[in-house]
Amino acid sequence: MRGHDEVGDVVNKMTRLEPREEVRLDPDRLAELFVQLGQQGAEDVVCRAMEEIALRLAKVNAAYDAADLERVRKLSRSLVAISDQVGLTTLAHVAGDVADCAVGQDRVALLAVVMRLQRIGECSVTAVWDIRDLSV
Repeated sequence: MRGHDEVGDVVNKMTRLEPREEVRLDPDRLAELFVQLGQQGAEDVVCRAMEEIALRLAKVNAAYDAADLERVRKLSRSLVAISDQVGLTTLAHVAGDVADCAVGQDRVALLAVVMRLQRIGECSVTAVWDIRDLSV
């Protein structure tokens, strides 16, 4: 049995993991939107997409909490489509991973990927708003 000091040493040596992920945007996809739809049209599409992404991220969490894995899968699939539309390649990839994990019924793995989706989602929305701020 370990003594109090030994346990304290182990706790002091533990590392806190702070996941940091790089978000990839496809600038060509955004440029394509602006060419196809014009400035105002593309901005409207991007704004609606960001709102939908934020809404669906929250719904994915709620569906996971309710153990509704089929809904998690469907919502994640829709996130893939929306993310692809505005060039959020990392978010689309991770949303696809969530959909795949939801099919497998492994709640531990699914939780890890859902948490990653939330991190990537937040970073992606911020990155898009940052790009919009630079273009104004």
